[in-house]
Amino acid sequence: MKNESRPLADQMRPETIDEIVGQTNLLGENGLIRRMVDNQKLSNIILWGPPGCGKTTIARALANTIDMDFVPMSAVFSGSNDIKKAMDAARMNRDIGRGTLLFIDEIHRFNKTQQDTLLPYLEDGTVVFIGATTENPSFNLNNALLSRCHIGVLTALGTDDLMILISRAEKFLGKKLPLTNDAKIHLAQMADGDARFLLNTVEYISNANFKHDLDNDALDNAIQKRSPLSDKTGDEHYNLISAVHKSLRASDTDAALYWVARMMTSGQDAKYIFRRLTRFAMEDIGLADPNALSVAINAWNAYERLGSPEGDIALTELVVYLGTAPKSNACERAIISSYKSARDTGSLPPPKNILNAPTKMMKNMGYGAGYIYEPDTALGFSGQNCFPEKMPRTRFYTPVERGFEREIKKRIEYWDGLREKLNKK
Repeated sequence: MKNESRPLADQMRPETIDEIVGQTNLLGENGLIRRMVDNQKLSNIILWGPPGCGKTTIARALANTIDMDFVPMSAVFSGSNDIKKAMDAARMNRDIGRGTLLFIDEIHRFNKTQQDTLLPYLEDGTVVFIGATTENPSFNLNNALLSRCHIGVLTALGTDDLMILISRAEKFLGKKLPLTNDAKIHLAQMADGDARFLLNTVEYISNANFKHDLDNDALDNAIQKRSPLSDKTGDEHYNLISAVHKSLRASDTDAALYWVARMMTSGQDAKYIFRRLTRFAMEDIGLADPNALSVAINAWNAYERLGSPEGDIALTELVVYLGTAPKSNACERAIISSYKSARDTGSLPPPKNILNAPTKMMKNMGYGAGYIYEPDTALGFSGQNCFPEKMPRTRFYTPVERGFEREIKKRIEYWDGLREKLNKK
């Protein structure tokens, strides 16, 4: 029923799960929620997914489908006292044989104590609990709460799903939207999987009294484009930087450019991106290309001097350089293994031959005895031992057969051979 005081997205909200578009992994045949409905037995669920993918809609539709009282809350505005009041009412419902579905949106915003408040009510079945979150539950919810709930993972709606919603909206409104067919597809793509954004935009377009159908360019001018999904500190933030890192490691430069562009166009801090790219230059390229670190630092400095958009070119140059550079994590493996050895061997002293003897007493104690000054040797190499006397020689750094490390490997093999010959004499 139309009620112009309510947003279109709320007016069109499905009343049963059969009316919901998308999320077939949960709602389709053999899906987690479909099986619960078919058995008329709901369990506690955490719905995890991006904004506008249907978390609240699913919860409301479940209450209607199973015929339970629906009690919605927001963790932003509610607290432990609100939960206790809702539970008192739910107990009264249970006494008369009626079930209660407690829905808490943004459940990750509850602190540990507030989350723990729910546990006894979930244990005794006072309510069926559905929590909604845009954040990774494994990072943001207590293990005690997670252990009592199924996790339902929702995905952003696809373009085809959103086109269905546009058709439904036209039918609901009783009129065609002033958009060309291409513009409708463009609108669905602009929504980026968010049904709420789509329907809010449809409502605006429907009420704007445009004289002619809008094409793609006119639609762009008429509405503000939705920024690509990316928060600056949450799960999606780390997903995107992981995509950058893994694309560079795979030498998929074009993919890396795309993920960096996604981060930049969604308002991410460029300094954070440069910091991670500088880390990549050391961690994944290392001495396979010794210039990578210099390029990273110089690009970062150029960006800080120029700012955006001019400095964006420096960022692009850095991504391309890192993506096309030979890769090696030999330096990272070297520091990990050498740190472990240092912890395992304790406080072994250096051999006395490589110690200075600034006093007579230290010289009499053998400090510096037998030290060979390499530049004075014919080969510029002595092969003398520099490890602790009670520690066997250990190889920490093993260069790869790529880039400049191929040359380093040749040098190490050359010195290894010389060391073996000199120590046999």
